[in-house]
Amino acid sequence: MNQQPTNGQKAPAGAGGTDKMVERIERDVARFRDIVKGKIKQNLRKFITNTELIGRQGKTIVSIPVPQIEIPHFTYQWRYVGGVGQGEGEEGEILWFEGQEGEGQRGAGFLPGFHPVEVEITLEELVELLGEELELPRLEPKSYGQMQSEKPRYKSIRRVGPESLRYFKRTFRQALKRQMLSGTYDHENPVIIPIHDDFRYRSFEYEPQPESKAVIFFMMDVSGSMGDEQKEIVRITAFWIDQWIRRHYRGVERRYIVHDAAAREVPEELFYRLRESGGTKISSAYKLCAKFIDEYYPTTEWNIYAFHFSDGDNWEEDDAEAFEVLDEKLLPQVNLFGYGQVHSHWGTGRFLHDLADEFSGDFENLRLTEIRSKDYILDAIRNLLGKQPNSEPFRQRPQSGRA
Repeated sequence: MNQQPTNGQKAPAGAGGTDKMVERIERDVARFRDIVKGKIKQNLRKFITNTELIGRQGKTIVSIPVPQIEIPHFTYQWRYVGGVGQGEGEEGEILWFEGQEGEGQRGAGFLPGFHPVEVEITLEELVELLGEELELPRLEPKSYGQMQSEKPRYKSIRRVGPESLRYFKRTFRQALKRQMLSGTYDHENPVIIPIHDDFRYRSFEYEPQPESKAVIFFMMDVSGSMGDEQKEIVRITAFWIDQWIRRHYRGVERRYIVHDAAAREVPEELFYRLRESGGTKISSAYKLCAKFIDEYYPTTEWNIYAFHFSDGDNWEEDDAEAFEVLDEKLLPQVNLFGYGQVHSHWGTGRFLHDLADEFSGDFENLRLTEIRSKDYILDAIRNLLGKQPNSEPFRQRPQSGRA
């Protein structure tokens, strides 16, 4: 539908050129963002383990130093610089090797160098890049709760409204109907010119929509064998798990449980700092988690995710009790249960293998992974949230021991 100018008025001569310029700018901006995302993907492992970035979890925009973003450009008046292979030296001569002192010229240089560029990206975009790189599946809510929000739906038409909501198809139809009824429609020259009374606009109404609710349980062993390095690994891993789950649910609660020989709930800030001595009974954490689910989070209304982190040391006689709670209470109720075993020089690392033996292939919602250092965090996130359960080949089973 073409709306013709009336009263002899002409459209501004530069209007079309301005639109094209805006389109080019938007294309250039989109290309630049694609380049930035490509650079971030190349160094994703480094960014994911950046504790400074994780400390900014309260902000939606984060700054990331991306090195050497090279944009194609033209350079003028470079006639006397020379080309490839035109400098001094013989074929095969070593020009530079690591540790050799360079032979630069004295005085100030005139060529530009490459420097890291601070780029801003939303945390949501960074999480999306993480999901793309690790090929993480979208989380599917299994239930809808009583939480509702009003969502606008454009399902009605009005005669007045903002130009941004003009419904061109209905406007065209109304103008065509008016011209045909009035006898002004020319079949040989079918030009449709709408007037003000023909304009139709989309209008929205608010409808209550059910919202999926989710709760995440983070459980961690805080016995003496879990040091600061292990807790930092847990903190980074839990942060990105939390961000990925939050991406799929509007209402998300988090509960933090720590345990040695006994378990208790703590605030988030204490979760990563607490350190206690004594034995280890993993079943105590699983029982407390199951108790919270029974009391506060019915599975008909909540999507439940539980993650446990430990160095694999557990009192041998407690294994059977921990497996029983998992088998009868947790795994049948949760969307996903993940166990991440953090490598520790003081832990035996036995519990991971016992879990794999006990539940091999019985539950599709059980994920197991081993986190040997910060370099393995990205792989651990893939194993805990990815498509293939328990895909990581674990190291050789350690010798039996008591915690």
